[in-house]
Amino acid sequence: MTNLNVSLIGVPTDVGAGTRGASMGPEALRVADIHAAIAAFGADVRDCGNLAGPTNPNLPAVGGFRHLQEVAQWNEILHEAVYAELRAGRLPVMMGGDHCLAIGSISAVARHCRSVGKKLRVLWFDAHADLNTATMTPSGNIHGMPVACLCGHGPEVLTRIGGHIPAMLPAEIRQIGIRSVDEGEKRFLCELGVEVFDMRYIDEVGMRAVMEQALAGVDENTHLHVSLDVDFLDPTIAPGVGTTVRGGPTYREAELCMEMIADTEQLASLDIVELNPALDHRNMTAELAVDLVESLFGKSTLMRMHRQTRGKR
Repeated sequence: MTNLNVSLIGVPTDVGAGTRGASMGPEALRVADIHAAIAAFGADVRDCGNLAGPTNPNLPAVGGFRHLQEVAQWNEILHEAVYAELRAGRLPVMMGGDHCLAIGSISAVARHCRSVGKKLRVLWFDAHADLNTATMTPSGNIHGMPVACLCGHGPEVLTRIGGHIPAMLPAEIRQIGIRSVDEGEKRFLCELGVEVFDMRYIDEVGMRAVMEQALAGVDENTHLHVSLDVDFLDPTIAPGVGTTVRGGPTYREAELCMEMIADTEQLASLDIVELNPALDHRNMTAELAVDLVESLFGKSTLMRMHRQTRGKR
């Protein structure tokens, strides 16, 4: 790891989701001892506590969006918190909360990249493409829209967060584990040219080949951001999510993803979202998420050479 000053930021809200409960995610991760898990790798870990924002009004969609103003407020607050930690030279770990919060975290990361002249690479681990818009969404839930908003397609109150529209380019994101995409999203993915490694492709070529492609071009001048939606995982091992989709990656496939990211030594920010303790069994999904975080920070079975030196013996 190139940065061992880590800041945990709790964001206890589910305003962007259709199922309540993700607001309890930050505390479930703390119960699973995420602080000690990261500190074990020699990191200076600071728990910044939970951000405060509007409550969930639990209202129906208006104009294609549920809770638009509340989502915007939470993301503005989160943007400032993440950007402050990045400016201080720390690695922010956003503990959500639902995936609409990626608008705030990734817009802050993109803003930081622009200010320091780094390339941005976002690895989006998810069962869903999250590329809906007001005209395509079947529900109005904004946790299904963050990629669209970050790419400049959405209400200005969300796309302008960070002061740059779009916050990121479609070429800067790689989506991994996708297996539930709405019809409108399929066309939009093609139009934007987002690189998607869906579960069929993973089945065909294997997770190692997928990760090699997703990480291609990552170097010392890359800010690598991981946005981990726990519904990326197969629900048999991660039941504590509001939008389960069968046929996700296995435990070992998920661990391999995180281990290969750790090998790059370029991880610089992290989202953990959609963990819903109300739907979990004895906190097993939170514990699995923390296990994956350990791999992101360097846990491995054996001592391994760095990626750039491997094969030179």
